[in-house]
Amino acid sequence: MAKSLNNNLKKAKAGKNDEFYTELIDIERELRYYKDHFKGKTVLCNCDDPRISNFFHYFSHYFHELGLKKLITTCYKNTNPDLFSQHIEEKAVYIEYDGEYIDNIPDYTKSHIKFLKGDGDFRSKESIELLKQADIVVTNPPFSLFREYVAQLIQYDKKFLIIGNQNVISYKEIFKLIKEDKIWAGVDNGGTKWFKVPDHYEIETETRIKTENGQKYFSMGSVYWFTNLDNRKRHEDIILYKTYYENEREYPTYDNLDAIEVNKVANIPIDYKGLMGVPITIIDKYNPDQFEIIGYMATTKVDDFNFGYPFINGKRMFARVIIKNKRI
Repeated sequence: MAKSLNNNLKKAKAGKNDEFYTELIDIERELRYYKDHFKGKTVLCNCDDPRISNFFHYFSHYFHELGLKKLITTCYKNTNPDLFSQHIEEKAVYIEYDGEYIDNIPDYTKSHIKFLKGDGDFRSKESIELLKQADIVVTNPPFSLFREYVAQLIQYDKKFLIIGNQNVISYKEIFKLIKEDKIWAGVDNGGTKWFKVPDHYEIETETRIKTENGQKYFSMGSVYWFTNLDNRKRHEDIILYKTYYENEREYPTYDNLDAIEVNKVANIPIDYKGLMGVPITIIDKYNPDQFEIIGYMATTKVDDFNFGYPFINGKRMFARVIIKNKRI
């Protein structure tokens, strides 16, 4: 990720600017892999204004095709005039949609847009009561609150499919869940995704910003889907072709851990029995039947599964996930 893009994300986090609205095409590309999971289920999109959310648009239009039981969509109260919803209100709203159609179009009037007493925060008592009704949560949660958001999903034992920045993999709380196979990467994590953002967003990198029909868009190439819904991708092996013993010089050992450095996922040796440090992008390709995640090397703090930053000949390397081949 470019330095300027990193800075923009840090600014967004510091200012709690979490208004990255997901495009319908990205939702469609990912959701097509999970259609069998939704039959008879109640879906909750709890960070979405139902009047403008593409998540609500997707699930309301495919309500019967997916065989949904109910769709619930909630959002924070909207007092920000820069939000691109035309409905500027001081109350949070929600919809409980039951699949009613008029002329093959979802009938929102029969679903009754309702007002919440509070601000619609996913941590509020009202929102938690709605969460309890849900079987599956699907949304783009606030990036700055990703840890708390996932912790709540785990606490209430919910299935989910959500969007987050690739960097969350190195968060201790998230990595622990990945290691324990309680959360994993979705399918469509390649390429660049565009998100609608309010006009007040300042983005320094010109190639990361565009305006269409007066609407500003921001692109990110480091966005992942995270889920605990099974998908075919997580059962596909990473194809290995290199051997350690024929290319030993390419795999130096870390100064502070008895593990070898593997600079690319594609270069994981097929015949190495010990620990290996690989780029965090392995999470997008990780098959728990092929490899075991031992820990990671990403911070100065050392604990049960964090071994500190990786060093080779005194030089600090990039963050690494420590793995072991289960088939040797």
